[in-house]
Amino acid sequence: MDDLTADHPTPAPDSHDLFLFLASTAHDMKNSISVLSGTLERLLVDASPKTESAYPQMAHMLYQTKRLNDNLMQLLALYKQVGKPEYPFDVQPLALGQLVEQVVAIERVLLKSRGIRLELDYDPALIWHFDEDLVVGVLSHAINNAIHYTCDTVRLAIRELDGWLELRVEDNGPGYPPALLKAGAIATREQGSGVNFLTNSAGLGLYFSSEVAKMHRHRGRSGSLRLENGGAYGGGCFILRLP
Repeated sequence: MDDLTADHPTPAPDSHDLFLFLASTAHDMKNSISVLSGTLERLLVDASPKTESAYPQMAHMLYQTKRLNDNLMQLLALYKQVGKPEYPFDVQPLALGQLVEQVVAIERVLLKSRGIRLELDYDPALIWHFDEDLVVGVLSHAINNAIHYTCDTVRLAIRELDGWLELRVEDNGPGYPPALLKAGAIATREQGSGVNFLTNSAGLGLYFSSEVAKMHRHRGRSGSLRLENGGAYGGGCFILRLP
């Protein structure tokens, strides 16, 4: 009998269909994790370390669910950018007061549950043009990362500097390790794809942030991402610059 499979191999799945399947799966996972995160936030709002013995564990669970939610959001955004070129990159004017309010609302419960103070330094009336959803996602990721490494304080500082909008997330922890600082320096210097970030455990979030920065262009200039140690507290500094 002839081996029909040799002449008629099983067709490989279409790459576009595979992209759609993976994106749909990631979206479903993100929805489920968002429900879990919301439930944990409500439980933590009504509890305290004095009334709930599992409060520290619940706070840690909230941090982890937010981290997973960040990762899935970043994957979906990158999929839309790479797999669907028609992704609506929506640059609109927005007052910094509105931007900061959104970020604080997202992070408030997690910061409180971990006993971390958030310092704010910005001009609420300053208006800048950027994609609101993407920049909120970048700042939330940076604050979530700082929450994990800081001792007790995170600072969000935003200012206009030489025609750029500089958004800084700083902490008073031990700072970024040399390998991560080197990856950030290479990506900034080359203005490439940022793939150096992918070799680090924090790669996805930094890759996403770098791509968001470069998507913002104005008069021949594009945004950038920089990592350094120092700042107001001597810890890690995550710096997003938008033209």
